[in-house]
Amino acid sequence: MAFSRKIATAAALALTLFAGASQAADKLVIGTDSTYPPFEYQDASGKFLGFEMDLGRAICAQMKVECTFVSQDFDGIIPALQAKKFDMIMSSLSITDERKKLVDFSDRIFNTPPAVAVPKNSPIKSAADLKGKTLGAQTSTTFANYAEKHMPDAQLKLYPTSEEYKLDMSSGRLDAVIDDAVVLGEWVKGKDGDCCKILERLPNDKQIIGEGMGIAVRKGDDALREKLNKAIAAIRADGTYKKIADQYFDFDVYGQ
Repeated sequence: MAFSRKIATAAALALTLFAGASQAADKLVIGTDSTYPPFEYQDASGKFLGFEMDLGRAICAQMKVECTFVSQDFDGIIPALQAKKFDMIMSSLSITDERKKLVDFSDRIFNTPPAVAVPKNSPIKSAADLKGKTLGAQTSTTFANYAEKHMPDAQLKLYPTSEEYKLDMSSGRLDAVIDDAVVLGEWVKGKDGDCCKILERLPNDKQIIGEGMGIAVRKGDDALREKLNKAIAAIRADGTYKKIADQYFDFDVYGQ
């Protein structure tokens, strides 16, 4: 699956304009790495789509605020938040102790496990067989950290975006990739991922993967964080969350 870099660049160039608007109490800007389907991505017209984008719209509606999405490369997304280029991050961002040093988080919005994918004809039978194999992952992610800890004998190769490791995997330049199980599952079901299959889902390591995904805000922005938590609780209680989730998943994405 390929998404236009021009779209992402144009959105990034608009950050300053959007950030100015975000100062109004009834307007907020959400930063996201829009290359991560089915959670966040853009169509050819530049519209932000995906489960987390729909969830963001529902949360904003609950808070009675106007929200705008802007695209930001994942490895720079926390610094961009700190620089006030947007007000919050919705980008499959795991709630971890390390990230809590840099940002504050809302309550969990979903929780999915890591997984490994390999070529369909791969002789690799399990993650234990990755010793000496080239393993792709997106940089600055908890999944890359997971591989460093649990697969130290693999040759880890990092990529700025998931699109790039998928391309290398499809081209036969990688033995395996590690990422969110849902993201990999969606990829291998599509035309661009028909090269590959899910090898296995991996056990969660909360020390690395964290307690699920949350919405990040700047340190000390308690007012916004509390509003987000109330909105999350409200859309879960009134069925809005489930209605959105059911459009994308056949399991409880909120997790345990």
